[in-house]
Amino acid sequence: MKTDFKFSNLLGTVYRKGNLLFTPDGTCLLSPVGNRVSVFDLVQNTSYTLPFSHRTNIDRLDLSPRGNLLLSVDENGRAILTNFQRRIAIHHFSFKGRVSALKFSPSGRHFAVGVGRRLQIWQTPSTPGTENNGEIEFAPFVLHRDLAAHFDDIQNVEWSSDSRFLLTAAKDLTARVWSMDPEEGFEPTTLAGHRQGVVAAYFNASQESIYTVSQDGALFRWEYVSKKDEETMEDISEARWRIVKKDFFMQNDAKVNCAAFHAQTNLLVVGFSNGLFGLYDLPEFNMIHLLSVSQSNIDVVTINKSGEWLAFGSSKHGQLLVWEWQSESYILKQQGHLDSMNALAYSPDGTKIVTTADDGKIKVWDVKSGFCIVTFTEHTSGVTACQFAKKGSVLFTASLDGSIRAWDLIRYRNFRTFTAPSRLSFGSLAVDPSGEVVCAGSPDSFDIHVWSVQTGQLLDQLSGHEGPVSTLAFASDGNHLVSGSWDHTVRIWSIFGRSQTSEPLQLMSDILSVAFRPDGKQVAASTLDGQLSFWSVEDAVQQGGVDGRRDVSGGRKIADRRTAANAAGTKSFNRITYSADGSCVLAGGNSKYICLYDVGTGSLIKKFTVSVNTSLDGTQEFLNSRDMTEAGPRALIDETGEASDHEERVDRTLPGAKRGDAGARTTRPEVRVTSVDFAPTGRSFCAASTEGLLVYSLDTDFIFDPFDLDITITPSSIIATLDAAKEAAASETVDEDNTFLKALIMAFRLNEQKLLRAVYESIPPSDIPHVVRSVPSVYLPRLLRFVAHAAEETPHLEFNLMWIESMFSSHGRYLKDNTGVFAPELRAVQRAVDDIRENLKRLTEKNLYDLNYLLSKPVLESKKTSSALLAMDTAETDGADDQMVDADDDEGEWEGLE
Repeated sequence: MKTDFKFSNLLGTVYRKGNLLFTPDGTCLLSPVGNRVSVFDLVQNTSYTLPFSHRTNIDRLDLSPRGNLLLSVDENGRAILTNFQRRIAIHHFSFKGRVSALKFSPSGRHFAVGVGRRLQIWQTPSTPGTENNGEIEFAPFVLHRDLAAHFDDIQNVEWSSDSRFLLTAAKDLTARVWSMDPEEGFEPTTLAGHRQGVVAAYFNASQESIYTVSQDGALFRWEYVSKKDEETMEDISEARWRIVKKDFFMQNDAKVNCAAFHAQTNLLVVGFSNGLFGLYDLPEFNMIHLLSVSQSNIDVVTINKSGEWLAFGSSKHGQLLVWEWQSESYILKQQGHLDSMNALAYSPDGTKIVTTADDGKIKVWDVKSGFCIVTFTEHTSGVTACQFAKKGSVLFTASLDGSIRAWDLIRYRNFRTFTAPSRLSFGSLAVDPSGEVVCAGSPDSFDIHVWSVQTGQLLDQLSGHEGPVSTLAFASDGNHLVSGSWDHTVRIWSIFGRSQTSEPLQLMSDILSVAFRPDGKQVAASTLDGQLSFWSVEDAVQQGGVDGRRDVSGGRKIADRRTAANAAGTKSFNRITYSADGSCVLAGGNSKYICLYDVGTGSLIKKFTVSVNTSLDGTQEFLNSRDMTEAGPRALIDETGEASDHEERVDRTLPGAKRGDAGARTTRPEVRVTSVDFAPTGRSFCAASTEGLLVYSLDTDFIFDPFDLDITITPSSIIATLDAAKEAAASETVDEDNTFLKALIMAFRLNEQKLLRAVYESIPPSDIPHVVRSVPSVYLPRLLRFVAHAAEETPHLEFNLMWIESMFSSHGRYLKDNTGVFAPELRAVQRAVDDIRENLKRLTEKNLYDLNYLLSKPVLESKKTSSALLAMDTAETDGADDQMVDADDDEGEWEGLE
């Protein structure tokens, strides 16, 4: 089994804090999610996460005007400069202070940073090794100017369109106009007059006016004019920036949290603390829209380049919205879980992941696009377990509200609810593979409850455990059910047999998780002391074990008195799962590590680090002594009373609450993994963690990976072989050497994508069965995978389907006998065929509607029809056309065309 899994995507969370950012073309939205950056493609409807990560949560993002450089800054002022197109981190840098504002100049040569109350202008790094303006660049970040005149933190920075001037808005109730370079006759100007902190300041398109927005809802318009005498209208003072108009948003007690201005269309968007946003047309201050998009305050708003799409972010509820204001429709509407995720499950076809959380919600995520496609909210308490049945069309969930619910994932509805005779909260769940029986265990009861899915009736209560049932699992054949309990025993039940008794398998500690091997012949169990045990189902003999305490231990919490190395006694695996082939076990627990073990040898194959985000507790191996004060760790000291703003001084936290509180927490969230699951193909796995839903996968991109390559195989020799095959086909001679097959095999050996595509598309359709029949079995996985990709990417519909049909006709039995080996390729082919079928279905339905429309519209009256027929009968050959025209003109017109 391949184990080279790499982080590929982050789902389950769409926005945490910081600013949102549109790409220059306006089609993609960048959102900071913890210490990573997620990119949402709003046209292709996909999302991906950039591979780099910061050490703390990200505060600020900005893209260069060309869209090639991304600068992201975290809470500690540490920045990472990234090549956005290639997704490669280029430079790391520290601004030595928290960055509150960041903006690239329109020219792209400089960027401005607000570090506290100071404004710093830096030169944009150029490509390494090249000259910048004729000078060789020795340092990636060069400070151009460092300016200080504000008395409080800068909240926003804006550039003029010619990159010569800057506007800063600060908490000290003022905005200031700066020049990038000293200019003759210009001095930095202060715009004072607001009664609360200035949230944002903007130039208009002509740069002759300035708009400033303050937190109390005031909008001032400034112009560079002189004061005039009211009677004579003569200038009585020199020209300077003056307030020419004052407008107010009038939102009662709501504060202005954020604003964005689109200079080309004079549109101003303002987000308020009550969840409303307003869209205004300036300079007349006409209100276009005033709508509510969130139940909590809007933290950030931005506009794309065309001015059509507005993006909103709300950190309290983790909401991300993109709204098209002209059509009044949502382009994107996503929200993560409000609380920690408890369980997850891959769908049997590997295209969806279901997550459940303490907020009572069940979310279904599309793996390919990265978006949540449906959310179920019927549960009234935390959802603790989930599992698929019936080939992925039915989902079962267990909740602390005392119900087990069955969901139809085709119609997206709850079609069955199971409850116990007495009020119980359920913490574990198992479903018979056929979908006929569902079992659940409760921390309040020692029995296992068994229901019939068809009738909804309670069939049986399996008794035998002497402690709460913590985990359940069904074998793939459906004959056996395994249960784990806090009474230190694992029991294997044959619930369809005559006797319902079971012999306990005794372990040394509480059972946290059990899992069946895919073939149903082995059971793995994880216990509270960090041990993994493997048992044979047939004769109940232990076949192996792993001591995982040292592997899972790692990460020291701020309040820990022991080092990370000595904290192994508190670590264990909360969830374990087998790989698709049964050779490995994946285990995750209350630490920052996910461990992959080989079952046969009991050895650790690989450890995956969930997060390096030090904003979470338990990610550091060693604590910084500078953060230790006489009163204890600095992070645990309440400093809210020292804040400057009244809203930040008010303490609304619940003392000691770590989870379950939707508001701010007095303690930091801890890094932990609550659930892990392998994809059915074994090509990827996912983990539910504090950071969100992490997806790790094998690299499936086509890269140069030569297979059975020798010195005679070159691009020129492959093209020569292909030309010889074409000549043989053109002359209609019998190709005894099967030259097309030879060219295809040579192209697969070299594995150059463009060359392989050229050979593939050059093979005549009549030769496809002959070529496929002779393909060696060792090349079948590569050919299957290539044809599946070609069916998705190329427009040659019938050509690709002929290849697929020929492969299954010629090698169907071999593929069936080796289903486990070919599972990823077969699923890829199935997905491609399903897409083709859906596209054809959509096209034929549209054509059917068009034909019905055309047939229903041009209807002739009966008189018209009879007269036309009469004219045709009596017409002579020479004047038939004239008589037809006369008949039409005399009798009437077409109906239904108005």
